[in-house]
Amino acid sequence: MADNTQKMSFQAGEAKGQAQEKASTLMDRAGNAAQSAKESVQEAGQQVMSKAQGAVEGVKNATGLNK
Repeated sequence: MADNTQKMSFQAGEAKGQAQEKASTLMDRAGNAAQSAKESVQEAGQQVMSKAQGAVEGVKNATGLNK
């Protein structure tokens, strides 16, 4: 009976370790996805700012305010 209990205890510990590893992997993937999303949003923001600045310069040129 003691052997059976030890085997069950070992298997439970093994399953716990595997679950922890899977959770760690998922957290890493989630962190990577969040970082990627952040970088994409920052890049989009930079593009919007650049286009807005271009539009402002176009209006200034058209109205003669850029001289």
